[in-house]
Amino acid sequence: MSLAPTTLEADVRRRVLRIESLTIAWMTVEAVVSLGAAWRAHSPSLLAFGGDSAVELLSAGVIFWRFRSTSAGAQTERLAARITGGLLFALGAFVIAASALALLGHGAARRSFLGIAILLSAAVVMPLLARQKRQLSAITSSAALRADAAESALCGYMSWIALMGQYITTSFAGS
Repeated sequence: MSLAPTTLEADVRRRVLRIESLTIAWMTVEAVVSLGAAWRAHSPSLLAFGGDSAVELLSAGVIFWRFRSTSAGAQTERLAARITGGLLFALGAFVIAASALALLGHGAARRSFLGIAILLSAAVVMPLLARQKRQLSAITSSAALRADAAESALCGYMSWIALMGQYITTSFAGS
């Protein structure tokens, strides 16, 4: 017995809303912890990661709105895709600015065990979220969800980059 299209669509919509709810909760914690750790440690790598988390939190909110909306037509999808695409550019600009600060030697960073813990967690969680979002974007043909999946994947990569920044900070702090 096959499911009616409306039942299948409702199930997929629930799955998207569930994964985006999880993303919103995780990104809230990730942004607050990493930005707080960045502030305390004066760490440009944690600052860039925290900014990434804040942008991804916004993106998850847009996707949640798009799939929660009762008018889930093409116009809603286009608007959500424009916003999430714009957030990808904002994310790039933020990372460039944080990198420029680091290259200019803006302050000496200190080690942050809390920062390392959130980065390690993100290195595990974000690729899993990105994979689920990519699968759901293929099912829904949603460009907005595909952009959100790209942001989640980028967050996973950023966690590894920031971990390397923390490692370098820790390794060469005494030099």
